[in-house]
Amino acid sequence: MTELEYLQRVTATRPQRMRWWREARFGMFIHWGLYSQLGRHEWAMNRERIPVAEYEQLADTWHPAERPAREWARLAVRAGMKYMVMTTKHHEGFCLWNTRQTDYNAMKHGPGRDLVREFVEACREFGLRVGFYYSLMDWHHPDGANCARDEAARRRFLDFTQGCVRELCSNYGKVDILWYDVAWPLQTAELWESVKMNTMVRELQPDIIINNRSLLDEDFGTPEEHVTPEMAGRDWEACMTFNGSWGYMPSAIDWHSVREVISMLRTAAGGQGNLLLNIGPRPDGSVPEEAYQRLIPVGQWISQNGEALYGLVDRADGRMESMPTGGWTLKGHTAYYWCHRWPGRELAIGGLQTEVLRASLLATGQPITFEQTENRLVLKDLPESSPDRIAGVTVIKLECASEPRQVLGMGCVVL
Repeated sequence: MTELEYLQRVTATRPQRMRWWREARFGMFIHWGLYSQLGRHEWAMNRERIPVAEYEQLADTWHPAERPAREWARLAVRAGMKYMVMTTKHHEGFCLWNTRQTDYNAMKHGPGRDLVREFVEACREFGLRVGFYYSLMDWHHPDGANCARDEAARRRFLDFTQGCVRELCSNYGKVDILWYDVAWPLQTAELWESVKMNTMVRELQPDIIINNRSLLDEDFGTPEEHVTPEMAGRDWEACMTFNGSWGYMPSAIDWHSVREVISMLRTAAGGQGNLLLNIGPRPDGSVPEEAYQRLIPVGQWISQNGEALYGLVDRADGRMESMPTGGWTLKGHTAYYWCHRWPGRELAIGGLQTEVLRASLLATGQPITFEQTENRLVLKDLPESSPDRIAGVTVIKLECASEPRQVLGMGCVVL
């Protein structure tokens, strides 16, 4: 099968496979591996040039607590997340499942058990969709770098890679997401045999969705460390660290605030994308307290305002304008204004091109009185300060007579 034929087939089945994902909007990324013991970033092996033989010793000193994935899943649900994606193998090359491809795995070393299976069971227990991260790059495998220079090494490494991916898609029941990472050192999908590998994946998991990091334009794009909408019509998911490190790093103190996470969610949903927010568990698998301090309030906020986030939202950029006090998400004839800078007793919104039928506070349903002229909507008799006590982000629901559109431009109203 050619790459074009493969992508045409994938495109034909995409709407049905992607529907749940497009409605979910918010997921948890989990980076957990041998590097968690070092606590110096998940790239420590590479950045510090730790020899393979020295790094391998971490495999026998890693002894996680019993079934920590249940804690992650419980927290994800409380945070309003709908799916989780875990690193089954990061760049360090240590496999977290009982693989036959290498003895460098969690069953044969310190953990002594299949950590991927525990993750899958936790997802299912708490009603979350299952995502597997798999790094194509491998610093441990002897052919991981040589495959770019030696054809025999490339064949061995591709057999290993395809064998690992086959196991992940065969041994755990239904898998919802395959999240590849770092297609190094091979430079093309052809060299990686990505069509062959992903055809196998889809035969084993017909409903799976796959990201774009095997060098094929698969189901969704993956902007990293920035929440930037991709082109209209392209599904995308912003993957974000919580504190600048994917793996556990106790010295990382610049955690995103509750308000920042909510802002990311608004930008993602407003651009018809998702947010995949990472936690880096401690070596024993426990979640750092800083994550709890932020994700629990985020979940409380979403429980009151989730209507503006979840579901099949419309794309706001190109239809609505930037405002100093907030931003938009849209669904049909309804506009949701996420007000993060409360204006006081009145809020004026310029340039709406549709009639507003009803305005209310989304969290409580309390009606808001308003006056609308040709070019200006003024919401009146508002509370003096933001009604939202969780994060100071109040969502105002505007029910309109037609699809909302806002036109402001750079000039002022001419009287």
